[in-house]
Amino acid sequence: MELIERIGSDRKPLAIIIRRQFAPEQSTFLTQPDYEQQVGYIVHQAGDEILRHSHRPASREITGTPEVLVVKQGKCLIDIYDDEQTLVKTSELSEGDVMLMIGGGHGFRMLEDTVFLEVKQGPYLGVDEKIQF
Repeated sequence: MELIERIGSDRKPLAIIIRRQFAPEQSTFLTQPDYEQQVGYIVHQAGDEILRHSHRPASREITGTPEVLVVKQGKCLIDIYDDEQTLVKTSELSEGDVMLMIGGGHGFRMLEDTVFLEVKQGPYLGVDEKIQF
C-alpha cells in the first residue's frame, strides 16, 4: 500500500490520500504551491518553538470547494470521479487516514460507523453548492 496515493485523470489531480503510517522526518508539504488548499506535515523537535505570530490579510480567489477529511473513527470506501463524473478510483479509508479532494467529485460508502473531521473552504453555501450525480 502506498503511503501517499495521488489520484488523477488526464494529468489533472483529483485527490491525495495520506495513510496514517506516513511519518516524515522533516517538514513535508504534499500539495503544489498553487493548490487552493495546502496540506503538509510540519515536523518539530522537542524544545523547538514557533514564535507567536499572526498572518497578514491576503485576498485570494478560490474556485470550488477543496476539502480535507481526516478519518477519526471507522472505515469507508471513497469513490473518486473526474470532471465528467466518471469513476476514476475507489480507495478504502481507515482511522487516521487523510484525504485531500482537489477536483472532480466524490462519494462515500461506510463499511463501519465512521466519523470524519472535515476542513473546507468557507463560507458554506448550503446544499445548493453541491451537484449530485
